[in-house]
Amino acid sequence: MIQLNRILPLFILMLAFQLSGQELAILKYNGGGDWYANPTALPNLISFCNNNIGTQLINKPQTVEAGSSSIFQYPFLHMTGHGNVVFSGEELENLRTYLISGGFLHIDDNYGMKPYVTKQLEALFPSTPLEEIGLDHPIFKQKYSFPKGLPKIHEHDGQRPQALGIFYEQRLVLLFTFESDLGDGWEDPAVHNDPEEIRLRALKMGANIISYVFKN
Repeated sequence: MIQLNRILPLFILMLAFQLSGQELAILKYNGGGDWYANPTALPNLISFCNNNIGTQLINKPQTVEAGSSSIFQYPFLHMTGHGNVVFSGEELENLRTYLISGGFLHIDDNYGMKPYVTKQLEALFPSTPLEEIGLDHPIFKQKYSFPKGLPKIHEHDGQRPQALGIFYEQRLVLLFTFESDLGDGWEDPAVHNDPEEIRLRALKMGANIISYVFKN
């Protein structure tokens, strides 16, 4: 027998896709990490997408908690920060149900998240490890072409940028961008003083992510 607590979130998510369909939310988490980092990033990305790839995203992203049923109102969740990340068992179950029901989570390492978030992702999908996304994946071939993969926005530890993902039934349900720092590139120009070329590269990659999620 299929449990009602699995049917209801799926129904809510499908209804949200039909009624709103183009709303993004910031994922709040526990553990002490600054989930609220880069406050201008997502609004700027939304504006860029609306102006350049024909989306109609609402330009005031909401904040949702991992254990709340409200995450099922949003097809796209964005998560960032620098430090520790902790999900409870209930939050992990809620996120897992959200993702396998059609939702999408983008985690952008603002620097220092990886050792904490990967541990949580192992608990989120124990039998489905993070894997690097190939350069032939459609996420690099939306309106903007990235033949070399994820762009390098900030140096961090000087490692190459990586787009890591979790797939469920051949669908990319979670994207973890590491050693790139797209979110810093999305922020207001005065925040990091990045050259316009670098900011534009970050915004274009962000637009590809948005385009991929809402097309698939």
